[in-house]
Amino acid sequence: MARVTVEDCIDKVDNRFELVLLASHRARLISQGAAITIDRDNDKNPVVALREIADETLSPGDLKEDLIHSLQKHVEVDEPEADPASITGGAANFADASEDDDQPEAVTFDRMTEEELLAGIEGLVPPEKSDDY
Repeated sequence: MARVTVEDCIDKVDNRFELVLLASHRARLISQGAAITIDRDNDKNPVVALREIADETLSPGDLKEDLIHSLQKHVEVDEPEADPASITGGAANFADASEDDDQPEAVTFDRMTEEELLAGIEGLVPPEKSDDY
């Protein structure tokens, strides 16, 4: 059995703690059925993960991105913002749509800048405490 040590992998991943995180994440993926990129040689999953990192069959950067993605609970999606001309045009179409009941009504929302939101939050006054509680 080939013996894999941290010294074999440390030149691929500089931080030992990060190496342990990446190898354990990869070992969990292997346990869940992910295909291995090297011969198993009767090794257990953590050893296979370390050997994959040492042999550079997997990129540490890709493993890190996969680990981060697996730990995220809320993933933000970059959606393109609507241009102001289309928003204004939608309001003009809304007035026309009220005349004809066959067209769906357009809904418009008020927009607020981040500065206006922060100014509004700073202006809030906490409720007064009462003796009823």
